[in-house]
Amino acid sequence: MLTDGLDHVAVITNDADRLQRFYIDIFGATVERDGPEMPGGPRMVILRIGAETELDVFEIEGNTQADHQTPMFGRGRLDHLGLRAPDIEAFDEIRRRLMAAGATDGFVTDFGPKLSVFFRDPDRMECEVLVTNPDAIPGRFNPPGTHAARYRS
Repeated sequence: MLTDGLDHVAVITNDADRLQRFYIDIFGATVERDGPEMPGGPRMVILRIGAETELDVFEIEGNTQADHQTPMFGRGRLDHLGLRAPDIEAFDEIRRRLMAAGATDGFVTDFGPKLSVFFRDPDRMECEVLVTNPDAIPGRFNPPGTHAARYRS
């Protein structure tokens, strides 16, 4: 394989400060840069969301694209963002923070090799956090909506 994952995903927002606070509070993101992309250009915030991964946030006056969220697979070329938690403990903490922020109902899907929790960020962009499933059965893949046994209450 000649690549090593994603370097960044770029999104458009109407409120970079609000989005920045969300990703800092929930995921512990750090701000790498905040200012015009170029002289006279739109505001660009670079959030470090992983060791080698950025969320590049653009706030462009008059641009309303952040207001257009439609059902899954009807959102255009970039449907949703999937973030990776390094371990189950980090996944559980992220899930707890997302629930406290009202960004998810906390439902955890067991996809087989991975566990997933979906959330919506402050711009209503659908995203998910995934982690390697410590209870995975080799070769078993489950459809969306399969409840993860370890999260049944």
